[in-house]
Amino acid sequence: MKIAKLKGEFLWHIHENEDEMFYVLKGLLIIKFRDKDVTLNEGEFVIIPKGIEHMPVADDEVHVMLIEAKTTLNTGDVINERTVETLEKI
Repeated sequence: MKIAKLKGEFLWHIHENEDEMFYVLKGLLIIKFRDKDVTLNEGEFVIIPKGIEHMPVADDEVHVMLIEAKTTLNTGDVINERTVETLEKI
């Protein structure tokens, strides 16, 4: 389980080996897929199956709980300056 704050557009990416669940704790989150957008309000969630390209978008800051393996990179198959390899524990 991971807790994160998001704001703005993230990036298009894929998690090849693991599903990913976004649960919105506070705010509004849009998950863009190539064929549709899914809007999540507080208390709602979506499970993104492995291998599905997606991009999280938050116009205003949103707090989310992610349920995924701790080894899952936030940027999936894309490695760049936004990739977090070492997670902060709280």
